[in-house]
Amino acid sequence: MRTGGPLKRWQFWLGIAISAVFLWFALRGLNLREFWDVLREANYWWLLPGVGVYFLGVWARAWRWHYLLRPLKSIPTRTMFPIVAIGYMGNNIYPARAGELLRAYVLRRKEQVPISASLATIIVERAFDGIVMLAFVFINLPELTSLTTDSGFAGSIRALALVGAAVFLGAVLVFLLMAAFTEPSKRAISWFTDRLVPERFRDNVDAVSARFLEGLAALRSPGDVGMVFLTSVVIWLFETGKYWFVMHAFTFEVSFFALMLMNGLVNLVTTIPSAPGYIGTFDATGIAALEAYNVPYNTAAGYTLVLHAALWLPITLLGAYYMARESLSWSQVQAEMGEDPS
Repeated sequence: MRTGGPLKRWQFWLGIAISAVFLWFALRGLNLREFWDVLREANYWWLLPGVGVYFLGVWARAWRWHYLLRPLKSIPTRTMFPIVAIGYMGNNIYPARAGELLRAYVLRRKEQVPISASLATIIVERAFDGIVMLAFVFINLPELTSLTTDSGFAGSIRALALVGAAVFLGAVLVFLLMAAFTEPSKRAISWFTDRLVPERFRDNVDAVSARFLEGLAALRSPGDVGMVFLTSVVIWLFETGKYWFVMHAFTFEVSFFALMLMNGLVNLVTTIPSAPGYIGTFDATGIAALEAYNVPYNTAAGYTLVLHAALWLPITLLGAYYMARESLSWSQVQAEMGEDPS
């Protein structure tokens, strides 16, 4: 997890470049006077219930993580919530979604859960999140197609959604098979390890792989899989609720389903490498989605940028508070992860 090497620097600058391109697309037609009028006339009191419902979604994420970790260790949701907040903060201010590794590190530090096992549950979370995001897109695609028949926008979304469906559904299927057939999976991993990994590293790789497979234990029960999926739907409905509340601060109105589509699109596109905080990727996609629903460009830009700030700032501040309370620094995490990444 060291970020100072040439590869990490290359990834960082690639993310900056991608964000710059997306920002250019997002803001190239901005009329500063009209944009300022949109921001000046907004009723920012609506952000308060938006932030509240968003934190309910974060609590639901903490519960889902607690649920996935139960086969390894039963940890109360109230213990998981600060760790999840720290992870959000890490994703928002460090490159390469370092928050995921950060929360796995904090969980090991507090609860002695191996990092490789907790990372397995985090990857499972992301796969289920992707499926829900795609469901949000597919549910609303017929309506969007009718609105944007001549623009090609809906066709591009459909292509993105189909590719995403193959990736996320494929990932979930692989995880389910690995969870159901643990011993064959171990043998298959060992077979590849023996042929691709230098001998001095094989024992470590096998140990990490075994702990990773332990982290998939919650997927062995169809009931548990169903519960994880339903919780993922609830999480993203809460987040869409924030989009809905923030919308009321502005002078336009679209349906809740249109905001579900916007939520699904921006979160799919933000899987593309970008600057920390998903700068540009979030904004360009959100503005384009609202324009497809005939929201004026400057209004769409004002809403999207305020929404982005409201999603970023409160959870980042809360995560920073919890990290300070743990007496943790980023350099300390990097050093310890470099010494023992398991």
